[in-house]
Amino acid sequence: MSKKHSENDKHKPHLLANSITKSFGAVQALKHMDFEVNKGEVMGLVGDNGAGKSTLLRILTGVEKPDSGEVSIDGNETKISSPQDAVNAGISVVYQSLALCENLSASENVFLGKEILYTYGANFYPNILKPLNKYLMEAETKRSLENLKVDSIKYLNQKINGLSGGQRQCLAIARAIHSNSDILLLDEPTSALGLSQTEQVLSLIKKLRTADRAIVIISHHLSHLYEVCDRITVMKAGQNVGVFSLHHTSEEEIIRAITIGEVVINK
Repeated sequence: MSKKHSENDKHKPHLLANSITKSFGAVQALKHMDFEVNKGEVMGLVGDNGAGKSTLLRILTGVEKPDSGEVSIDGNETKISSPQDAVNAGISVVYQSLALCENLSASENVFLGKEILYTYGANFYPNILKPLNKYLMEAETKRSLENLKVDSIKYLNQKINGLSGGQRQCLAIARAIHSNSDILLLDEPTSALGLSQTEQVLSLIKKLRTADRAIVIISHHLSHLYEVCDRITVMKAGQNVGVFSLHHTSEEEIIRAITIGEVVINK
């Protein structure tokens, strides 16, 4: 397959997956897959079921290791052998399942695994379990949501089982970027959401673009991608068959690339 290049060759992509290959037994999930996204860009990733989207996502997040190929950030090869490696490299992911804890509050979900503890007596009683500093966690969560202009989650100290689907998605995104990661991967962020909830999530994604992050969205909803994305990468049978600028490409052309798999070099 021909080598693909960024629309602006003067700048290196922020995240670059170069010639990634991955097999599971006799099944080759990825075949010399190339993928890139720039800072300040929202890149869509589409393809039929089995095209390799999830495998690529799992490699970028350290859940799977590629058989060959490399990942680089700002032109520097980056070894991602575990989810922690991905986090350390500034990569956060929000899976379709969201992985929120129903029995915890909004702020406790944002700080899950990174809880803030009271530190009094730490020098004298280092082995005593410290209680959560819920006040500080709620204050920082409120600040994070305000920065994202998410004002629909009013009560940060209550369990989240009463939140809507859109509120949950916004909370999961807030948790993902709380560690100041600058690469955000979203797996079907508008799946199973109603119209108003979808608009809430898409509005948040538009705001994130201005924060100089690189954002990747896997979705089957082309209309949603056209609302927030700058470009779309089309995958078929484990390969990159086209990278399209949405300013010059119709939905019909994207569908044609998905179904027929014609190789197109950056329209």
